[in-house]
Amino acid sequence: MRAMSTSAFITCALTGSGDSTGSSDKVPVTPEQIAAAAVEAARAGAAVVHVHVRDPLTGKGARDVAYYREVVERLRGSGTDVVINLTTGMGGDLVLGGAERPLPYVAGTDMAGATERLAHVAELRPEICSLDCGTMNFVAGGDYIMVNTPAMVRAMAAGIKALGVKPEVEAFDTGDLALLNELVAEGLIDGPALVQLCMGIPYGAPNDPLTLAAMVDRLPDGAVFSAFSIGRYQLPYAAMAVLFGGNVRVGLEDNLYLSRGVLATNGQLVERAVTLLGAMNVRVLTAPEVRERLGLTRHG
Repeated sequence: MRAMSTSAFITCALTGSGDSTGSSDKVPVTPEQIAAAAVEAARAGAAVVHVHVRDPLTGKGARDVAYYREVVERLRGSGTDVVINLTTGMGGDLVLGGAERPLPYVAGTDMAGATERLAHVAELRPEICSLDCGTMNFVAGGDYIMVNTPAMVRAMAAGIKALGVKPEVEAFDTGDLALLNELVAEGLIDGPALVQLCMGIPYGAPNDPLTLAAMVDRLPDGAVFSAFSIGRYQLPYAAMAVLFGGNVRVGLEDNLYLSRGVLATNGQLVERAVTLLGAMNVRVLTAPEVRERLGLTRHG
């Protein structure tokens, strides 16, 4: 068991790729809106922003390099000091055809190779990019699978390392941490490993304290981690994460509400987390402090 954190950084996951735009008009969609949300979150106290992009016309999750380029260029040109963390999760979406005829796969499938999934990272060189470390049934019901085979994860880890970018390993269950420990032992991920523990997602690790303790116990030596849960449990998990020795993630990717019936902005969720950490006597780290702590290389 780790000691409670006395200082912690906040990551804001700005928009995600899920079907949330119909539920809240606060979810940023266009590159301009996503960049503005990143600035808002940074000014509220987030040291790191986790960036997905969406098709501006449909609002659906996308992986077009041009969208990432516009977000990153706007953010870098804003004068706002924040660590940029780009997702690499897109391109591992498999939707099967049903229980009786799973193949051929159907609309919504988007499977791409490791090089293609890292194209925006290679061009834009963020300080951090995510690396999903496992395959799972991601959505309650239906036939969608988030696919990240060990071979794919190893290829992407090698590619990220060659680019000089820090991977943030997103672990959705304990088996993902078994693979992470192998990647560290093989030298594909340099220390300190950076890990995001993703809790409460259907068919992944439940968000109870005992499961979180088990996840933390399986981290590589010296790993730096954040933890989050979704929906109404997002803000309580900001407290839970630091109690277990970690850092915090909030944002509209994981939760749309500030309180019952009150839609939130990213900035408001960050402000609430800052207030919560302050009440716990936990100092909120700045972007320069995060860079020093994680040994990040600032590109661009």
